[in-house]
Order: sequence, then C-alpha cells, then structure tokens
Amino acid sequence: MLAVPDMGLQGLYIGSSPERSPVPSPPGSPRTQESCGIAPLTPSQSPKPETRAPQHAPFSVVVAIDFGTTSSGYAFSFASDPEAIHMMRKWEGGDPGVAHQKTPTCLLLTPEGAFHSFGYTARDYYHDLDPEEARDWLYFEKFKMKIHSATDLTLKTQLEAVNGKKMPALEVFAHALRFFKEHALQELREQCPSLPEKDTVRWVLTVPAIWKQPAKQFMREAAYLAGLVSREDAEQLLIALEPEAASVYCRKLRLHQLLDLSSRAPGSGRLGERRSIDSSFRQAREQLRRSRHSRTFLVESGIGELWAEMQAGDRYVVADCGGGTVDLTVHQLEQPHGTLKELYKASGGPYGAVGVDLAFEQLLGRIFGEDFITTFKRQRPAAWVDLTIAFEARKRTAGPHRAGALNISLPFSFIDFYRKQRGHNVETALRRSSVNFVKWSSQGMLRMSCEAMNELFQPTVSGIIQHIEALLARPEVQGVKLLFLVGGFAESAVLQHAVQTALGARGLRVVVPHDVGLTILKGAVLFGQAPGVVRVRRSPLTYGVGVLNRFVAGRHPPEKLLVRDGRRWCTDVFERFVAAEQSVALGEEVRRSYCPARPGQRRVLINLYCCTAEDARFITDPGVRKCGALSLELEPADGASSGRREIRAAMQFGDTEIKVTAVDVSTNRSVRAAIDFLSN
Repeated sequence: MLAVPDMGLQGLYIGSSPERSPVPSPPGSPRTQESCGIAPLTPSQSPKPETRAPQHAPFSVVVAIDFGTTSSGYAFSFASDPEAIHMMRKWEGGDPGVAHQKTPTCLLLTPEGAFHSFGYTARDYYHDLDPEEARDWLYFEKFKMKIHSATDLTLKTQLEAVNGKKMPALEVFAHALRFFKEHALQELREQCPSLPEKDTVRWVLTVPAIWKQPAKQFMREAAYLAGLVSREDAEQLLIALEPEAASVYCRKLRLHQLLDLSSRAPGSGRLGERRSIDSSFRQAREQLRRSRHSRTFLVESGIGELWAEMQAGDRYVVADCGGGTVDLTVHQLEQPHGTLKELYKASGGPYGAVGVDLAFEQLLGRIFGEDFITTFKRQRPAAWVDLTIAFEARKRTAGPHRAGALNISLPFSFIDFYRKQRGHNVETALRRSSVNFVKWSSQGMLRMSCEAMNELFQPTVSGIIQHIEALLARPEVQGVKLLFLVGGFAESAVLQHAVQTALGARGLRVVVPHDVGLTILKGAVLFGQAPGVVRVRRSPLTYGVGVLNRFVAGRHPPEKLLVRDGRRWCTDVFERFVAAEQSVALGEEVRRSYCPARPGQRRVLINLYCCTAEDARFITDPGVRKCGALSLELEPADGASSGRREIRAAMQFGDTEIKVTAVDVSTNRSVRAAIDFLSN
C-alpha cells in the first residue's frame, strides 16, 4: 500500500480518469478524526449521469408554509382534491386595509426565552408592554434576511432581538415553524377529525431561489428542531423555491385572474383600478380552441387559459419581489404535460420592501440625528415598532400619481424622548434640518410630500429594474414574452408603475396575478402535490471534489507535483461533478465510487468545493472554496467479505436541494449518506 501520511484523506476515490484519489485539504484546512493514508487503485469506469424518477411517500395532505421576511402564512390541500387550496383562518388582530390571510413575521419570547406569541398577537402584545418591561422581552422581526446575508452561516449563528439580546438563530426559526405546525394541525383536525397526523402530512417550506445550500439546509434543520418531520422521514419535507412556486401557480390561472399592466388606464395607481388581460389574448384563445390539439393540451395539462395560448418553447420571467429580496427565474413551457424548464440560474439580490423601511429610517436619522434614532430603538423598542407600523400603513398607500401629502404619526414616546434627550421639540428639529420635504403638521404628525415618499422607494425599485434588465440581456433569455410580477412588494403601485415604464417599451408584457401576495403560498401547495413539475433546473455553481491525478509534465504546475514510491501525482486537482449554469434534469444522478482507506473504517468524509467558474482546474484556484462535506457512515463489514470494499454514491443536483444516496456494492445495502453545508 502506498501511504500518503498527514494529508487528511478519508477514503479512496474510483474515478472516471486514470488513477485518481481524493486529494488532501489545502494547508490550513481543519483535519478530521478519520484521517488516514490511502492507496490509489486503477479506476472502474464511472457510469454516465442517469435520470431516475423521484419516489415520493404517500401522503394525505400538503401543508405549505410561506416563511417571508415581512409576513408569513400557511395553506393546504388534500391529495384527493389537490387543486382545492385552503387558506389559513383569519388571524387575530391586523391592520386596517390589509388582508389577514398572512400575519407579520414577528416572534415574541419571554424574558426567559420561552415562546410567547407570533404574528399580530406578538406585535400587539409587545406594543402594549410598559417601556421599561419591554426592554426584557425578546422581540424579533424581519429576521429571515439574516440567513440570506450571513456569509458564515452555521448552526450556532446568533440573531439579535430588538432589545439587543441575542439567541441562536436556529431556535428563533424553530419557534416560528413550531407555531405554524401547531396552528395548521389544529385546523386540519377541525376540518378532518379522522385524519391521522403521523406520516400523512407533506410539509413544504418556501425559500428564495437565490439562497445558497447552507441557508436551505438551515431551514431544514430548523424544521427538524420544530418537529415538522424527523430526520428519518426527511422526504416528508420539501424545500420550494419561491419564484418556482409562483410560476407553478400562475400556470393554473385563467385570464380574468391576471392583470396586464400595459392595459392600465392612464393615471391609475391602485391595484383595483387595473384592467384584465386585453382582447388580443381572448382572440388568441378562441383561435386555439378551434384546434382539437390545443383543447386536449388545455384539459390534459390542467393549465390555465393564458398558458394554453403559449406554444411549446415559449419563455417567461418570474420576478418575485418580496419583503427581503428580489428573486428572478426564467422558465420555458414544455408540452405535452405543461412541465417547466429553467433556462438560466436564479438571480436577484437584497432589493425587497424592507429597503424602503431602511430609507425611511435613514431619513429620520437626517432629521433627528442618527445617534438619537439608535438610542431610541434601543431604549424604547416597543415605541419604535409602533412607528414602523405607522410608516408601513402609509407606505402601502403610496402611488406614482397620488396628489395629496402623507401624514405619519409619531408615537408620544418618540416626541417625549426626543425633548428629554435634545432639550427642544421635534418641530424645532424639523425646522433646523436640511430636509425640506418633510414638515410638522398641525395635527402633530410628520407630513411628507408624495414625491418624498416615492423617493424612498427609488433605490430599491431601481435595484429591481436593473436586475431584470441585466437578466433580459442574457442570450439564454432571448425570446421572453411575459414577465410575471409576484410577491408582497409587487402589490405596490410605485413598483408596478416603474417596472411597466422601464420594460413596457421592450414589448414585454408585464402581468400581475390578482392575489399577488398569496401567489407563492398557493404555488407551494401545488408544488408539494406535484414536485416534478419543474423538470429541469440550472446549477447555480460548479461543484466537485479535490483528487490526485497522474502528473503530466507541461500540463500540470511543478508546485503540484507529489512523488510517492516512485509514482508522480498532481495534487489539488478539481474534479467536477456539475458545472455552473449546467442544465440538470430532476432525478439525474452523478455517480462516484469510494473505498475505505483501511479495514474497519466506519466513516468516509470527503470535502466538497464550489465556484462560479466553469473551468476551474484546481481547488486552490481563486474563487474555489470549500463549501461542505460528503459523509458516508459505514456499517461493519461482513466477516465473509474480503478485498476491496466499494461504496457507490449518487448525487442529484437537479432538485431544490442537493441530495445524495449511497449503497455498499458488495452487500447492495444502503449506506447512510449526507452532505453538510453548515459545518465549514
């Protein structure tokens, strides 16, 4: 045996190129307890990627939880009637003029850290606490963005409550998911008393498509902690990508359920003032209905009228504009079953509705001083929440053609605290500030011009439009006919007008579903009933492992040369599993085989690497980073077995999560396999 000491090798790789083996981690990488020497073997040919139809356990009901940055909710449907989507019961509390089929993503914990309430109940209870008492309570809001922005997300990542106290993010998310679980199961029991709870519910959690694998795994770990499913029944939980869910739902809609922004009456600014898809679509529909094939396609696919008018191969964009992020995906409609194919990897960024809230906070800082706003938030957290609620109510009424000014109430606590801190009143602060478009009204409120309110939207709205325009410039996206604007922020007349103004000249039809704020939630239910509807996805990154290759002079750098027992190896070679932007079918497998380095070894641990480049050669190249680890847990070898023990791993990159299974070739028994993206 050729020993390769002190290199952190965990198993023997049998690759598709001559004489490869797993490479040691680069200098400085953490060592593992299973570190040992290996001997490279002549490889068996790795089979080509093959597609396997996903197998799903039977279930009676799908419950989807749309866990949003600003608002969350759940919906469900029974397997016996999958398209009859039941929305959650109306929530207690609420704001005037706001639909209550979702509740604010607000969590309140007692000073001891125990769960107290979620949603409107949490927000209102916290608001009513005495200011001194409120300092001890842990109130979390808009905390989903932390998972997106964390560059070093782990199971130990902390979240900060409004009062500055911290606790593990995993516990915060688990509290919220547990609340939804109990709420949903209680409603299911009331509607269907005979429905057994165990093994009958498939849960679906929504996440932004631009979330990386660690964030998706984090949500799954939170679901395990909340008791939605167990690790042993992991297949009962699906992760749904938010713009995909919206796409799945939109394909079911009929014309009267869609609003075409290009046909909006001049000067209209409210959701209810828009007109539906115009007569040109209706004429196309009638022409298609004269075709027997089109009628058959419409009925057998179960898709809506708009989609029946589209031909096979037609392309469209879904822009999911939520509270925290904008999430873009491009799909192609496939006949004969109406399945969807992703044409370009998900893109987007942190351009959600909270950006407008941040702009308002910055405006207050310019008027009253950033140091005062920071102190006020820390010492009067409940009053700060009250102020944000007041702003949210006015933000929802903003429109591009609104004529009147907007009044925003300042809590008495704010006015009193400012006078005590600064020695003069807020009216004086407004007169002295350089902000001349915000005045103090005679009713004791901030009076903001419509132009000033619209200016608060501009950085976020501009970011969304720039992302959409950059996407439309990609060659893979040429030929797009439609853009679906979905998500809670898509209700904003300011955003709708800006998108239509910027993109309408391109001939792109911008369409908004009537129930735009519930599109993702309803689509997640449909996705849970038929997760194979998105047949092909694009890999967002290049994934692979490090291997040893036979050293070839002139092709491999001299510094990568490793000589052992007279044989010359090239270290740190990046062996690619899947390339960035590569199309990967659902169920398509990439297979690799590994051998334990020594008899009796119980664990094989192999580092995974990723990058955005498609042509990386070495794991030490710029941009290549360790992103996770493939773990194979081995049972003791059969005493009758002798010789080499081969473990065959099959990885799937075409689903919403990267998945892996493994089998012991000698016994044909399953091997416990997992990919961990959170323990870097």
